[in-house]
Amino acid sequence: MKDLTEKEYDELDELLTRTTPKVKANGTGFISRREVRLLGLNELSVDYLLTKSEATKKTPAQIIDDLVREKLIASL
Repeated sequence: MKDLTEKEYDELDELLTRTTPKVKANGTGFISRREVRLLGLNELSVDYLLTKSEATKKTPAQIIDDLVREKLIASL
């Protein structure tokens, strides 16, 4: 890959600034229902993660992190 010129860098920066991708849990963004199932989760867990993800605008991984953190804190 060739190095970008200053002008090319500025154009790319402008493009990415104007077109920030939206992360959604409905299969069109960061993680899809099929990808969550590949983690070995049952349907109830998949539904919970994707519903919570859409409602909170967090990724399923962030939601799992939050749940684990809550469990650890509760066990202290």
